[in-house]
Amino acid sequence: MARGRVGVEKEEGEKHIGLLKLAQTLSFLLVFMAGIIIGLAASSHIDRYFNSLPTTAFSSSSSSAGVALQTVPDYSNCTVVHRDCDGDEDDKKEAATKRKDRDCWSVAGFVRPENLSHGMSDDELFWRASMVPAKEEYYPYDRVPKVAFMFLTRGPLPMLPLWEKFFKRNEKYLSVYVHTPPGYDMNVSRDSPFYDRQIPSQKVEWGSPLLTDAEKRLLANALLDFSNERFVLLSESCVPVYNFSTVYSYLINSAYSFVDSYDEPTRYGRGRYSRKMLPDIKLHHWRKGSQWFEVNRKLAVYIISDSKYYSLFKQFCRPACYPDEHYIPTFLNMFHGSVNANRSVTWVDWSIGGPHPATYAADNITEGFLQSIRRNETDCLYNEEPTSLCFLFARKFAPSALAPLMNLSSTVMGF
Repeated sequence: MARGRVGVEKEEGEKHIGLLKLAQTLSFLLVFMAGIIIGLAASSHIDRYFNSLPTTAFSSSSSSAGVALQTVPDYSNCTVVHRDCDGDEDDKKEAATKRKDRDCWSVAGFVRPENLSHGMSDDELFWRASMVPAKEEYYPYDRVPKVAFMFLTRGPLPMLPLWEKFFKRNEKYLSVYVHTPPGYDMNVSRDSPFYDRQIPSQKVEWGSPLLTDAEKRLLANALLDFSNERFVLLSESCVPVYNFSTVYSYLINSAYSFVDSYDEPTRYGRGRYSRKMLPDIKLHHWRKGSQWFEVNRKLAVYIISDSKYYSLFKQFCRPACYPDEHYIPTFLNMFHGSVNANRSVTWVDWSIGGPHPATYAADNITEGFLQSIRRNETDCLYNEEPTSLCFLFARKFAPSALAPLMNLSSTVMGF
């Protein structure tokens, strides 16, 4: 009996050892398979990670045994034409033909574009120009506030010699922008403030939204230069009636912008309003004003950044509703009226009636006439104080008025 029991126990022990070895073998196989699965998963993640990285150029040379990762960006195509502002005319022509490498990431290139040529659409331009720095009143460069003189023209600038005389020796404090018909080339000398200052333009039609598009296009191009602080819209028939220092001080030190904006309770004002603009633009918002505005940088950014309200004007303000007379006056009245002087700094004579103001030719240009514009009969407000200095510019002047204006510029206008 004892020997039989021992045999059974031995047999059961061998079975237990066999089961244990089987369990160990299965455990090893499970761990091995788990390792393979984890390895494959990790390899897949690593491949996806490196494949998601930007393509990086590799370089090799005969003097090196392996390949090296190129970590320095390639600036070989970052070139611009630099114009030598010093020296004689021959030196300028030679410098204009040379190309120099420039750091693509320089602050100077961002805040002060060297030329006005670009291939941006209006939407791209307005988006780019709407960017504003978060660090207010802080500039990491020597910033001199400038006035941007924006000329919206139908071609030639007959008053160009007068403007060149007005700008002379003040280039540090001004920028010039000219919107002409597409394909028109201004023929001016290299030392003129108007040289190479035409912006990429498009077709313009009087009385249509295309005219307001051109105004916004001028504003946006001028905003690309972060030194521009004030923006004045002018036509080819506009002239200055004060010297540059007076104009500059008046605009730079003003707490307000100068946009004509008033309620006109006639068919020429409220009568042009369309109820299709509801509910965003109501009749009591509607304003009329002169096209020839002057605004500070903040308002310029607001104007070119707006698409919601401007789209309503483009849809529903059609002849005999003229967007250039209503869009900016209405938009500023709705949202920024407290910083607008509600008047223009450009004098114009509407006394003759009709759709266009009076035009003045050579016979009309006298010292008394110019003084009457310079010293307004009715005082206006400047920084909430009464003043007789209300107009800095005037229009409309025929080409024949240039000669007498040039003769009187030093004795009457002071330049």
